[in-house]
Amino acid sequence: QVQLVESGGGLVQAGGSLRLSCAASGITIRTNAMGWYRQAPGKQRDLVARISLDGTTNYADAVKGRFTISRDNAKNTVYLQMNSLKPEDTAVYYCNKYPSRPGYWGQGTQVTVSS
Repeated sequence: QVQLVESGGGLVQAGGSLRLSCAASGITIRTNAMGWYRQAPGKQRDLVARISLDGTTNYADAVKGRFTISRDNAKNTVYLQMNSLKPEDTAVYYCNKYPSRPGYWGQGTQVTVSS
């Protein structure tokens, strides 16, 4: 059974930083493309960043230059470093495979950025 457990969210002022973690079990991240997604209130869940098998990364335009996705294969964990946070980054953040699998969604971690 695949479990993806997100952590590291919180309340931060605009301009601040957070580092999200996604601990995976039941899936080996080094053999899967992985992504971070977010869902703001009243909006659909969108892809924020993804990392391919060869380590290539891609970002949504809204976070390019501010967010960095990475993975630690030994820890089977995916990270999202978020810098220069903006109020519009406020959302619940989730990790999943890329493309996402419906049954792999975890509870997510809330990120709230105050202005």
